[in-house]
Amino acid sequence: MPSMTIRFEKLIPIPLVEQDTGGSDIWESDAVLFEQAKKYIIQAPSGKGKTSLLSVIYGIRNDYHGEVYLDATDISTLSSREWSRLRKEKLSFIFQGLELFDDLTALENIQLKNSITGHKSLHAIMEMANLMGIGDFLHRKAGILSFGQQQRVAIIRALCQPFSYLLADECFSHIDRENSLIAYRLISRECDMQGAGLLLTSLHEPELMEADVQLKL
Repeated sequence: MPSMTIRFEKLIPIPLVEQDTGGSDIWESDAVLFEQAKKYIIQAPSGKGKTSLLSVIYGIRNDYHGEVYLDATDISTLSSREWSRLRKEKLSFIFQGLELFDDLTALENIQLKNSITGHKSLHAIMEMANLMGIGDFLHRKAGILSFGQQQRVAIIRALCQPFSYLLADECFSHIDRENSLIAYRLISRECDMQGAGLLLTSLHEPELMEADVQLKL
């Protein structure tokens, strides 16, 4: 299967047009290319457009200047059906807001996606949950879990599909350092198994998280 590229040309979200974007490796660049199978960590303080960046790539924001291409296709030309296929087969997203259903258990939240994709066995899901220390919480309703536990549920859910790129929006913000490293290694392993790229945003300089490229917004 050929590799997918993501390319920006003079991209900037409209809400950032009037802001100072000096020093940004992305908003100040004429062209930026992301390559599949590489890991990118994008660091910036709040308000610099991390969520906007990933949301544009995922097709849930279109308030931007410039152009975004998946391979040779301008994403502004994609139909709803084409976006649905991309989100099922090519792009997975760990949302900053998590987008979990509070009244469903952690496992039910994960299985909502896995039932569509059939990507992971129950054994594999349990293995990931135990690795990240939430195996004992899978049958609890998501709404009563801590935010850090919910983040780990959202990470596992995002890994329950095929993808060419994993978009991870501040997915370790409420997880302690040790468990963040465990989760990052799991994400890296899953990306490597699929030959997928990783675009991970972070508020802070990442510690001990190996990446091919580190960028600042």
